[in-house]
This record gives sequence, structure tokens and C-alpha cells, in this order.
Amino acid sequence: MKTETESAGLDQAEESALWGRISEGDDDSRERIILTYRPMVFWLAKKFRVPYNIYPDLIQEGMIGLIAAVDNFETTRNNRFTTYAYYKIRGRMANFLQRSEARAPMPVEEEYLENLDSFEDDIDRMEWSLAIKEGLDRLPRKEMEVVRSLIIEGRKASDIANEHGVGISHIYRIQRKALSRLRGWFSNGDATSGA
Repeated sequence: MKTETESAGLDQAEESALWGRISEGDDDSRERIILTYRPMVFWLAKKFRVPYNIYPDLIQEGMIGLIAAVDNFETTRNNRFTTYAYYKIRGRMANFLQRSEARAPMPVEEEYLENLDSFEDDIDRMEWSLAIKEGLDRLPRKEMEVVRSLIIEGRKASDIANEHGVGISHIYRIQRKALSRLRGWFSNGDATSGA
């Protein structure tokens, strides 16, 4: 299984070096961390299921939360940045929705950030969800459609085969090829880089 930073597109050594340069005031390293973790903002925004007209503002609030997380993260505390950022972003979004709609869930309070270790399972699931989505997006179109239909949507191979005018065995061959490709990417830590 990949580490937190590898699933975010950086290996641990690279991210540690970036944090070191950020502590010295390097704006390029700060921007690289922000861009690396930006997908988390979009992922969290989708979880709120807000009307389309509110979505851009929610993303903006999430980005402000991410930037605040980067600027306030203390590497000496040995917390995971992903966990810290998750709660900063989510809290900022919840506060925004509560102000604008008076129907949002309760905001995340700062004291919850003190004990981040208990939330690692949720973060790991989120990171794997992001990695799987990115992996599926990299597959050739037919492979992506078959994997999405069989595994994510739970459809029958016979139905998919009938739709495409091919045999069931052909659908399973496409599935095996796609899963083999995904396993290779994930085992090499290459899920988010080029093929």
C-alpha cells in the first residue's frame, strides 16, 4: 500500500524536502504542496452535495482552508498533513455553508484537530478513492467503461456484452487487462503519474 504522500503525487522524501523549504520561506515549494493537495478540496466539496450555484464558492472556501492548512502546519508535531488539511478544509466549507444557508452540518472545531490519529482510516479511504479515480481515468476508454460498469455500478457482464455486441468472455478479458494495468500502477506507486 502506498504512503500518504505517494497517493498525493509526492514521495515522502520529496514532500519532506518541500516542507523544509517552506519553513525557510520558499513560495515555489508552498505552491507545489497546495497544488498537490488541491484534489482533496474538490473531493470534499462533492461530499456536501450543494446546489450547482453554490459549488464554486464552496471550492473557493475549501482552497482558503487548504492554504491556511499549509501556512499553519507544524511538521515538528508529527501529524499527517493530509489529516490536518482534511479537517481545516472541511471546517472552512461547513462554516461557509452554515453562514450562507443555515442548514449545513456543524463546523469542525479546532480542538478536534488535536487528536488526528483516530481519523486516519477515513483519510486512507479518501486517498484510495482519489487514487482509484485517477487510475480509472488513465485507462483506455473501453477498459474504463468495463471496470466502471462491472465493479463500481455492479452490472452483469452479460448485459454489457449484449450492449456492445460481443461475447461475455471478451468483457472479462477487458476487465482482467484493466485490473492488471491498475495493479501494476498501484504496486509501482505510479497511479498519478504518466503511463
